[in-house]
This record gives sequence, structure tokens and C-alpha cells, in this order.
Amino acid sequence: MADSPRPAPVSFSEFDAVTTPQWQERIARDLKGKDPAALTWQTPDGFPVQPFYHQEALQQLGGAPSPQVRPEAHWRNVPTYSVPALERGRGAIERAADALSRGADGAHFVLGHAEGFDVEQLHQRLPLADTYICYTVRNGAARLMQRLTELEVSPRGFLVADPITRHAPDMAHQLDEVRTAITLSQGWPGFRALGLDVAYYGNRGATATQQIAFALSTAAAYLSELPTPELALNQVAAAMHLHVAVGPNYFFEIAKLRALRRLWATLLHAFNLPAEATQQLTIFASTATWSQTTLDPHTNLLRTTTEAMSAVMGGADAVSVGAFDCLFHAPNEFAERLARNLPVLLREEAYLDRVQDPAAGSYYLETLTDQLAREAWALFQKIEAAGGLPAATGLVMQELHASAQAQFRRIANGEQVVVGTNKFQNPNEKFDYNPKRLLRSREFDSTRATYPTEVLRLATALHFERREKKKKRAAMVLLGAHTNQIILESFLRTLPETERLELRAAHPEGTLSVLFSSAEEATLMYATPEQFGRLSRAISRVPIDEPNFIPPALLTADLATMQEAVHVFGFKEFTVQGYSTEDVLARLQGKK
Repeated sequence: MADSPRPAPVSFSEFDAVTTPQWQERIARDLKGKDPAALTWQTPDGFPVQPFYHQEALQQLGGAPSPQVRPEAHWRNVPTYSVPALERGRGAIERAADALSRGADGAHFVLGHAEGFDVEQLHQRLPLADTYICYTVRNGAARLMQRLTELEVSPRGFLVADPITRHAPDMAHQLDEVRTAITLSQGWPGFRALGLDVAYYGNRGATATQQIAFALSTAAAYLSELPTPELALNQVAAAMHLHVAVGPNYFFEIAKLRALRRLWATLLHAFNLPAEATQQLTIFASTATWSQTTLDPHTNLLRTTTEAMSAVMGGADAVSVGAFDCLFHAPNEFAERLARNLPVLLREEAYLDRVQDPAAGSYYLETLTDQLAREAWALFQKIEAAGGLPAATGLVMQELHASAQAQFRRIANGEQVVVGTNKFQNPNEKFDYNPKRLLRSREFDSTRATYPTEVLRLATALHFERREKKKKRAAMVLLGAHTNQIILESFLRTLPETERLELRAAHPEGTLSVLFSSAEEATLMYATPEQFGRLSRAISRVPIDEPNFIPPALLTADLATMQEAVHVFGFKEFTVQGYSTEDVLARLQGKK
């Protein structure tokens, strides 16, 4: 229309440029004499972050790097649906079909048993030639691809099998499965058959640097091992796709995805692949299960919001937002609608799909991207020097364990705040789930950052309930490995500064922490994994030679039986100077 307003260029010419000395002078004045260097903080990735960045930061990088561009202009909203091994996935397919009519752009199915998944109904309800459909499988990748081929369509989406990351025992056979999957997908330009499960590391406590380095090491292994006379190196590279977990550390997660794309180009160049191959990398980012909580669970909505924002601003091609109550509730319409609508809001109301690489040119984010890239490349080289993956799996798992334990300790001592869990807790919180059933469930995710804190709160809540109701049966709750030390550090935070004692290590390295609870008292103890396994078999009445037994986190029996089992199997109590373990638990539960 003729009277439509014309867009005017943005200009700040009326403002004078502010030099670095002027900024530093203002910062010093605002700090009232405090040294600005005191605000520098050390990251878990091992490098410092300055409190202030200005234009010199880009000059140190050799000028502002070129903006990064996704293969497609817009990112997709792709919810995830889990399909248990004994199900064919028909319910999940119907939920996905409904979601596509209400704001979703695709569907991601995590298949417990790929062979049983009903691909015929999938194609009927979600036509594969027109719908972005993704699959994550543990095995059976080749057969799943064969069944998709028989539908005589050209699917769009990706497949994640990744036997190297998942430590498959039959590696040679699994690599053949991956080769077959890539070969079968050659005529499908919109499909990536070699997805790398980088989220595996992100959801187990890896730092941003480690996630990037482990992804590069996995990719290097496939580029080295998969090519054959029938399957060229460039075909392997073209089939690659990354599934990444995005955590709540907002700026670091943006920089993580940007650094990953930058180093991807370096990796493919090392394999003499053309520059255009690096521009085809696609990234699927899901909100991290590592950062989800069962305590004050609505705070998960805040975490998934910042995680989704980091994903799209970091350059993800597709985003999956997890339901806020997925840890303790079955899939439900309310939680799935909130998760599905969050990316819709980011796109339709925040306009976060209107600009490619909005972080480009930021003094802080460009510097952070460069630092993560440098640190990750150094770790990648360390892994390659140790033989690369899968030979260096031991080194990778050692690095992963160390970073996860460090994060557990930071949460325990309050250095890392998790709202509703270790800060601003609700001591009178009423659970809308059954804690006893949750602790007994094999599906309860014990790999998360807040698990030690949560399971302690849940276990002590059950203990105080048992004590008030004078229940006769005793219970034993597995708190996890090394948890006693975390309990001690959390307990010390509840004491006045003058009463904080120097406490010795809570238990020997490698032992498990347990809570023994009766109507009379609660006692924190420790045992080796073998001791706990034998006690669990005895209480559960499982034969010693039963190979598939997995000890549950919650065991119950009459008091006499449990006391005898604890004595027979050699469990040890750990002590806190001047405090009974019941006092410790009461203080942590907010009852003192």
C-alpha cells in the first residue's frame, strides 16, 4: 500500500562512541574502588571469563569472524516421543500427528525396539515424504532403514544409532549396520543417516568443551572407519548429523553450538573434504535432562525456556523441548502443550527465526566461542593422541566422571544454584507424585545433576512420614556413589560460620551411599557396589546367579530382617562430629 511506512535504517549517530578507558573508568567508579579483576571468574571448562569485553576483543581474534549460516533458513520445532520396547508406537504416532496440527514441525521418536515400530501407521498418519521425522535407536538401524525403503518414498529427518558413543559390544557388526543405513539413504537428500549422540555426554555432566571434543572424536572415528570401496568418505561426511543437549548456562550454550560448527569445518578440512561439505552440518538440539529437577518442578519451565533460546540463537536446525514433568509423570496433554508452544512463542512472538547467527559480532560471545573452540580442539587432540575413539573410551569416561562429580560438589556447596533444589527450596512442598513409587522405578533418571540432592530430600521425607505414622517396616534407599560427601557439604551450609567443622572424608572412594530408615531413626551408611548388590538380592529374594537383576533404589523389609542384612553384608555407618545422622537429615529437610 502507498501509505505503508518505510523501514528506516537504525542509527545511533547521536551518541558519542565510548572508548575502552572510558568504560573502565565508569566500571571502577561503580565498583567504588574494588578491583575489577576480582570479578573475573574461572569456568568449569578451565579458562577465565573477564567481567568486561570491548572492541579490542574482536581485534585480538583478528577481526569479527564471519556469521554462521544454517543449511536451511528456519529452524524446526520437533517434539520427542519415547516408545518403550514392548510397544509398537501407535500412541506416540497419534500424539505426534496431533502435535503437527498444533504448532510442531516434525517428530523425534526414541525407539526401545526399532523392529517393532509401526512404520506403516507412521507413514499413513505422517506422510514421510512431507514430514520431518527422526529416529533414535539402540540397535536395528539397518533393518529400520530397510523398512523405510520399502515404503518407496524419500523420507526427511535423521537417524541416530551411534554405536561408538553408546559403547556397543559388537562394534564391527554395528559399524556394518551404520554403513548399510548410509547406503540405503543415498537417494534421500533430506535425510541424515549418521547421527552422533552428543547429547549422551551433555546429559551426564560433560562441560561444553568436553561435549565439543567428544563429538569431534566420534566424528573422526566414523570418518576413519566407515569408508569402503563402495562407500566414499564424502558420502559418510554428508550423512552426518549432531544431536546435542543444551543446558541452562545461557551464553555458554550459544557459544558451544557456534564453536562446534567452527571446529566441524576444521575437522573436515583435516580429512581433505571440500569447504562446502562443512556448510551442510545439521544440529538437532534438545533441552537437557541433566538440568531437570523433581523438586519444585515448575522451575523446569524456566530452564527449558533459556535452553531453547540458547539452541536457536546458537544456530540449531531443529529444537526439542522436554516436558517439565517428564521425570515423574507419564506423557500428558498439558505438559506436552507447554513444551510444544514454547518454541512457537520464540518464533512467532520473539522473532528468533528472523536472523541467522544473532550472536555474530558480540564481543563477549565471539571471544567465548573462540575460547571454547581452542579448549575443545586441545582436548580432541589429547583423545586422538590416546588412540582416538573407541580405543580412548576410558579416557573420555574418566574426564566425564570428573566433570560430573565437580558439578555435584558445586551444587552441594551452593556454588552452583539450582532454584527450588539447593536454593529457595520449599520445605513444605507437597509432591503430586508418589516418592516411594518414583524411587522404585527403573525409569527414574539417576544421571542428573540434582539427583543426589533430590533423592536425599525424597528419602528423608519418606523417613519422617514413616516415623510420624509409626510404620513398622524399615527401608533402605540408594543415594548414589560419593553422595555422603555431598551430604556433608550440603549440611555444612546449614550451620553458622563459627560451627562449621573440619570433617574427614565421609567414605572410601568407590563406595555407594545409602539411607537406612526405620520408625525410630535414620542412619546414613556406605557399602561397596558388591555389598549393596548382595543385600538387594537377599531382600528381594533373587537368586545369586540371576544375571539380569538390577538392584532397585528403594528396598523395604521388616526391621529385624533389614538390620540383620545390614550387619551380615558389612554396611558401615559414617559419622558427623557432634551430630547424629538424624540431626543432619532434619536440618537438610528444613525441620530444624
